Amino acid sequence: AGVDDVTAESSGLAGHRAHLAGALHGADPDHPVLLLAHQPKFVDRAAADGVDLQLSGHTHGGQIWPFHHLVRIDQPALAGLSRHGTRTLLYTSRGTGFWGPPFRVFAPSEITLLVLRSPQQPPSM
Repeated sequence: AGVDDVTAESSGLAGHRAHLAGALHGADPDHPVLLLAHQPKFVDRAAADGVDLQLSGHTHGGQIWPFHHLVRIDQPALAGLSRHGTRTLLYTSRGTGFWGPPFRVFAPSEITLLVLRSPQQPPSM
C-alpha cells in the first residue's frame, strides 16, 4: 500500500492527502502489509492500523551534521530499521540525494536492497 506525503493535503490539490484507510482498503488481513510512506513520522498511524513494514525516506540520514539533531526532533528515525509497537517495523533509507545544499556530512548516501522472505512454514504432515 502507499500514501501521499503527510504534507500533501496542504498542496490544495484535490485528492492529495495521506489517506491510510483508503490505501489499506481491501487488504487481506491474513497477509502482511507493506506500506510506502515518504516520511518516517507516518509510522505511528501505520502501527495503529496494523501495518507490518513501512518503507520511508525523507530524512537523508540527517544529511548535515549537526543538523541531524533537529531532524530527530521531527522524525522517529533517521536511517535504518526500527520497531514501532509490537508488530510494525520501519525502514528509513538515507537515499542518494540531498535537500538544500548539495552535500552530506556524516550521512552517507545509500541504495537499499531489501529481501523479504516469508517465515518458515512447519513441514506438512
